[in-house]
Amino acid sequence: MRPTSISTLDPQAGPTVSQAGGTYRVVVSGEQTNQNYAVIDMLVPPHSGPVPHAHPTIQETFYVMEGEIVVRSETQTYIAQKGAVVTIPLGGAIHNFTNESTAPAHILCVVAPAGLDSFFLAAGQPVVAGQPLATLPPTPEQQQRIGELAKQYGQEVFPLDYFANKV
Repeated sequence: MRPTSISTLDPQAGPTVSQAGGTYRVVVSGEQTNQNYAVIDMLVPPHSGPVPHAHPTIQETFYVMEGEIVVRSETQTYIAQKGAVVTIPLGGAIHNFTNESTAPAHILCVVAPAGLDSFFLAAGQPVVAGQPLATLPPTPEQQQRIGELAKQYGQEVFPLDYFANKV
């Protein structure tokens, strides 16, 4: 049977959390797509971003809408500027991204299948959409909680300095 309606979302609507120093808003959730994919709007303040991590069963694609992020893996470092696209393939490549500039970065993230959207909502703290946050390092308790949640959602988390001697 063909669907009879479409989904819409007003600007700044959708659940929004503080995660990895940034503001992550779930634009399209896995619940809406039968877990096929999810879309997350990410506002990344200067000097923030997630620790090195891997998610073997999820493909992740970033589109940089404003600013720039530095994307790292075990084999490369790439400065993704406005308009750039970065895809982390299925299979679990260890990666991270950081905003090493002095201006906020704004990226759109698509994951397939869904799953990271649920992780972000479980691990993050609710905040107002579109509001950049001051970057505060997570407490040891927060790091432990995020690590436990990451395992529940099929992710591996690596030390912050993981890429120090890789590329």
